[in-house]
Amino acid sequence: MSDLRSLLETRVGDGSLPGAVGLVAHGEDVEVAAVGSLDTSGTAPMARDSLFRIASVTKPVTAAATMLLIEEGLLGLDVPVARWLPELAAPVVVRTPSSPVDDVVPADRPITVADLLTLRAGYGFPADFSLPAVAPLFSELKQGPPQSGQVAAPDEWTAILAGIPLLHQPGRAWLYHTCSDILGVLVARASGQPFEDFLAERLFEPLGMRDTAFAVPREQRHRFTSSYRAASDGGSLERVDGPDGQWSSLPSFPSGGGGLVSTADDLLAFGRMLLAEGSYEGGRLLSPESVRQMTTDHLTARQREEATLFLEGQGWGFGGSVDVARIDPWNVPGRYGWIGGTGTAAHVVPATGTVTVLLTQREMTAPTPPEVMREFWTYAAARYQAPVG
Repeated sequence: MSDLRSLLETRVGDGSLPGAVGLVAHGEDVEVAAVGSLDTSGTAPMARDSLFRIASVTKPVTAAATMLLIEEGLLGLDVPVARWLPELAAPVVVRTPSSPVDDVVPADRPITVADLLTLRAGYGFPADFSLPAVAPLFSELKQGPPQSGQVAAPDEWTAILAGIPLLHQPGRAWLYHTCSDILGVLVARASGQPFEDFLAERLFEPLGMRDTAFAVPREQRHRFTSSYRAASDGGSLERVDGPDGQWSSLPSFPSGGGGLVSTADDLLAFGRMLLAEGSYEGGRLLSPESVRQMTTDHLTARQREEATLFLEGQGWGFGGSVDVARIDPWNVPGRYGWIGGTGTAAHVVPATGTVTVLLTQREMTAPTPPEVMREFWTYAAARYQAPVG
């Protein structure tokens, strides 16, 4: 593609997407394209400041919030989480991953904060979603696609979680998603503030992320996109949620794994902070060491291999993936970020000083990134090449 706008217009033109916002930034050089409409009815044109449900792109934000508390000494990487989450003081583990949920053994060690940050606490989704111990994550915890209006409040949610066995012993395996939701509860209890208030005061306000929150106020809903999934006929889109839907009021459970709404420029501000090793215009949010820990792969080779469905051979830091191998054109060692099941993605590439953000309204149908994301990443990688070696 000759430019970012052409790339996105092709996907809107063929009906794959109602609209999209793409952003590629290198220092002060920022290319942005907003194409299509806020919904399939063409109610309003897409704009640079349009609001999107970012789903799992929330995870790096939650990790950064956790690191703030670690720097302040309120949390510790190797400290058992039972200090703040007593419900998880005595977890049990299914005897084997395929065992029934009532065939359990005690955990061989406590769950730590580091286990949650690296998604290795034993809770979450494996490559095989049919395992018996996975079912309660959907039925009891309401894990899966964001459904902010259906999840229990944090204390009740954590009590339910305590009755679900771990799929693996703590530290053994990388399992997707659930640990980030637990981190949201942990941050709230350790800080003494509701999770949404902590994020607003300690992250969003300093970074100027004015539009990032767990709900969209009425006066801003004219900027809020509708969310879609592929219809059963395979040739059209059906609406999942609209501007006056689930994100029109604060949810009972502010999901650290996937609950935020944001904009391309707010995610750019977050990405620039990471590239600047924790600093931002006017101050410092995190120490360089905290950012290094967030953006360093913490998985073993076996854990990366077992997580191939989600990570495609790459690693995991705190709250996001970390590229460790040049598998595809966009894979640059050290590239950090994540994707959201609602069709969103945000990454930083320290080797090139680049931030990339893609926001669409179409839900992913599998953990594998859709073609439009791959096209976008290929374009961004070609624009700012990383040195080889």
